[in-house]
Amino acid sequence: MRFRISESAATGAVFVLERAMDLDVEINGLQTYTLTPTDNFSLKLQSQTDGSKLVKMVLQKPLDREKQEHLSLVLTAIDGGDPQLSGTAQIHITVLDVNDNAPVCTQEIYKASVTENALKGTVVTTVRASDLDEGSNGKIAYAITNTLDNVPELFEINETNGVLRLSGDTDYERINHFQIDVQARDPGRHSDTCKVIVDVIDVNDNKPVINIMSKSNTLSEDSKPGTAVTMLNVQDSDSGENGKVQCSINDNIPFKLKSTNNNFFSLVTDGDLDRERVSDYNISVTCADEGVPSLSSSVTLSLQITDVNDNAPVFDKSSYEASVQENNTPGFSIFTVNARDADFNQNARVSYILDDTSVNGVPVSSLVSISADSGVIHAVRSFDYEQIKDFQFRVKAQDGGSPPLSSNVSMKIRIQDQNDNAPQVLYPVQSGASVVAEIVPRSADVGYLVTKVVAVDVDSGQNAWLSYKLQKATERALFEVGLQNGEIRTVRQVTDKDAVKQRLTVVVEDNGQPSRSATVNVNVAVADSFPEVLSEFTDFTHDKDYNDNLTFYLVLALAVVSFLFIVSIIAILSVKCYRWRRERMFYKSGANLPVIPYYPPLYADVGGTGTLQHVYNYELRADQRFPVPRKSAGRRLPSSQQQREHENKDSGPE
Repeated sequence: MRFRISESAATGAVFVLERAMDLDVEINGLQTYTLTPTDNFSLKLQSQTDGSKLVKMVLQKPLDREKQEHLSLVLTAIDGGDPQLSGTAQIHITVLDVNDNAPVCTQEIYKASVTENALKGTVVTTVRASDLDEGSNGKIAYAITNTLDNVPELFEINETNGVLRLSGDTDYERINHFQIDVQARDPGRHSDTCKVIVDVIDVNDNKPVINIMSKSNTLSEDSKPGTAVTMLNVQDSDSGENGKVQCSINDNIPFKLKSTNNNFFSLVTDGDLDRERVSDYNISVTCADEGVPSLSSSVTLSLQITDVNDNAPVFDKSSYEASVQENNTPGFSIFTVNARDADFNQNARVSYILDDTSVNGVPVSSLVSISADSGVIHAVRSFDYEQIKDFQFRVKAQDGGSPPLSSNVSMKIRIQDQNDNAPQVLYPVQSGASVVAEIVPRSADVGYLVTKVVAVDVDSGQNAWLSYKLQKATERALFEVGLQNGEIRTVRQVTDKDAVKQRLTVVVEDNGQPSRSATVNVNVAVADSFPEVLSEFTDFTHDKDYNDNLTFYLVLALAVVSFLFIVSIIAILSVKCYRWRRERMFYKSGANLPVIPYYPPLYADVGGTGTLQHVYNYELRADQRFPVPRKSAGRRLPSSQQQREHENKDSGPE
């Protein structure tokens, strides 16, 4: 027999069983029934009017399908015979389920973790619940019951299998811990709840953030090491190693970062600053966390180094030399000195000053001046090479700082010679008071040295190189002048036909550009005796340089002749007699007269060039056998007036 009994059947429920059949009668017939086991059911017999018995099975203990879904009972029918016989029947009971059990979560609390950069759909965990019921009664549906937070936006659960997945983006820095309420419910509205605790694992997805708390844009170059420039605060929203930050700056700069506390950093100087080497810095501050991979951020700090007057002006040379030609115009620009100051603005403004010194007792400021701004050196006056050939002074360059710094440099100026001086003849010298002559004996051979023209030029270099030329001569074929030495020599044998009186004009020329020259007249007497020379040169006073004196003597002579004709005749006769006596005396000694040159300290005017004359004279007296030099070294022939004075003096004592 088979029965399907709901587990919700109430106690006392009766189930009629099939009766047994026994062919025997009376005592040997069917007597009673037994039911085994009797845990849930009992057997109840009810007599019928026909003498048969109705067999009933009574539920005396509620069924529980979740404990025992199938029951097997044995119904035994026993007769009264001897031996006693029985028959059995199997009763199969299937307990039908009733939704009498709520779902039960396998864990009250589930713990899971997810990285903050996990993709949507990532499985977080699986919630499991069980229901002892079966069929539709045991079907469980899962749901998230959080309503006051954003869990439903970030997580979803499969209502059938309880798989919890990500449905949004988690951010550790915003929320790093979630508590999710999950409900497991069957169709009968029986339910159970559990909690899923999700920890968000930090991922190094945030760069350090650098905040500038305070900053200086400028810094003086004389700042001491350790001077604070900028204060920084660095924040990293990540956690653990991902949130630990180390900061650094670029290398090879005189700065460093000092860590204070709580991610505060101070940028300070770490050495001496020099604006002249580096005037500004772009300091790159880089902060990196210790995550893997490491993330970093940087900021550039611009810092201007302000100037301090710590550099003196420096000249581009250790000393200067310049040259200027003499006879320059006052105000002429000679040279420009240049000094540079490595400082900035006013500290680098250079002014030039002449040192207060003197040159040969003359203040240097009377020779040159300097432009304070440009360093241009100007001549204050016209220079004369013959007076000063060079001079030296110092120039000071001073900056505009406070206090000012300065440096000095030596400046040497050389005066360049110009050909502004004509040659000046030292010998022979012409004098208006007497005639200078050189005696050449008629027996002189070729190359005989007559005399030497001595000249100087106060210029220098090639301006003072002198050359000598014979410009004019009474007999050009008789004399020549050495080009370089000025020696006058004969070029042929002297003959009797040559005139006694020879006049040579020698030009002395320098080598300047343009050249300058001077001329000198040389009187030469071709004679073998001194009286012969005297007779020829008595009236040799026709040089144009002495025309004024000659005119005076002629006027005086005419006046005397017209007034004292007879006295003059007598005087002339006396002179003639005196002259005859002297000729005899000098005839023997005239050829041995010494020539003693004398070089006066001053220069003579020759050739009409404007210089002073020098005269070389010999004075002859009748009472002396040898000539006596008077301030000269040439041979001096007395004029007619001087001759008469000597005659009067000589004749007086006699």
